[in-house]
Formats: sequence, C-alpha cells, structure tokens
Amino acid sequence: MKLFQVRKGQFVYYKNELHKVYSVKPMFKQSVHLYRLKDMQQDITSAGNIEPCRPKHNDSFIFYGKRYTIDKNRKPEPGDFILIIKPAPDFLDHYSLNEIEKVDNVEDGNVVTTRDNGVKHSEYVVMVPGKQEGSEDIAYYDKQLVSEAQLEEDESAGIITQNENFEKPVVGDIYFDIQNDTKAMVVAINEHEVYLGHNVTVDLNDLMDDEKYRLIYRFEEGF
Repeated sequence: MKLFQVRKGQFVYYKNELHKVYSVKPMFKQSVHLYRLKDMQQDITSAGNIEPCRPKHNDSFIFYGKRYTIDKNRKPEPGDFILIIKPAPDFLDHYSLNEIEKVDNVEDGNVVTTRDNGVKHSEYVVMVPGKQEGSEDIAYYDKQLVSEAQLEEDESAGIITQNENFEKPVVGDIYFDIQNDTKAMVVAINEHEVYLGHNVTVDLNDLMDDEKYRLIYRFEEGF
C-alpha cells in the first residue's frame, strides 16, 4: 500500500496475519503501528509491507485468542462484541473505525458499551463466537502458508490472559480507579505490573478489569 492510503482503524495483513492499524506517523520510516488481532501483539512497519483487508458480513477471524464471525443481521446482547464499521460518534463518545467493543446494554438496537460509548445500530455489526457455516476465513492472507501446528495454536484461547479486556495499557494512558474515585496516568509497565503516577502499583489483570478501572484517555490515539 501507499502511505496516503493507510489510516487508523484499517484491517490489514502483515506477515500473512490479520492486523489493525492503531496509529500512522508519516514522519517515520516505519510509520505504520499495528496490533495483531489474534493476540494484540504490537508491530511497527512501513506501508509497503501491508495489504488491505475490508471485513464484511460472514467473514471469520481470530480476535484475542477466540474465533468470531461477523453477522450484520444478528441482534446484540449484553456481553457480545461489536465491530464498529461506520463510526459516527457523538461529542461525548470516543471510538473510531473498526473499534471492537463489548456490549453493556441494548435499547432498540442501539448499544452502550462497557467503555460508556453509545453506538447506533447503523454503525456496527455483531461478532458471533465461533466459525459459522459458510463463513470466509480472513485470519490469514494465505492460509496455505500456515502450518497445522500454528493453526491449532492460534485457535486456542490459552494464549491470552484470563481477562477479556483487550486494551493493553501504554505509558501515558489515564485510568479512572472506580473503587477509589481517582484518576492516574500510567508511568511505567513491566510484564505483570503497571505503575501509576500517584505511586500505586497495579497488577496488569486488575487494571484491565473494567469493574475496577476504566480507560479515560488513550495516549496513542490522543483522546
């Protein structure tokens, strides 16, 4: 792809696997920042190394260790994941193209997500767990290049931590501590712990528990 064709939120293939663009920084040689959808591993590359993918109804892919199929006709229920394909957020909502969010409640087809975003029924499709009959696998650009062992490993939810909240923190993110009614910035991260700016150390899984903490500012996205 050409760099001017790349934008935040796009699904793309990199190294034969499905990724999502989370940032584009034109001033750098490796200007495209990606998440690999199967495990949310971060990658950095240049536009010439990626191929575009436009997800559609009945496409199937692996997200955070589990397989889902896109269904534009399915009505969402609390706990479902939705893929936002036509974002039109109101002033107080913060989401963009191809955001994947978890449904908290539903009213007349419109949903409120666990991040307090209100998403209209015209903006999203539902991600149904599993591979549905007749679906097209878009997890890989060329599935024939993937070994049987890799295919089996990729389909295993065991590669993911026990927490389903997939927003891994980065330095600069700001979280709201629900129990203590405080806000704090992430100042350092190691493999299992996150250090917050008010001298509090939090287990990574606790920070990613949306009943304990809520992300209110994402540094990489500027909101």
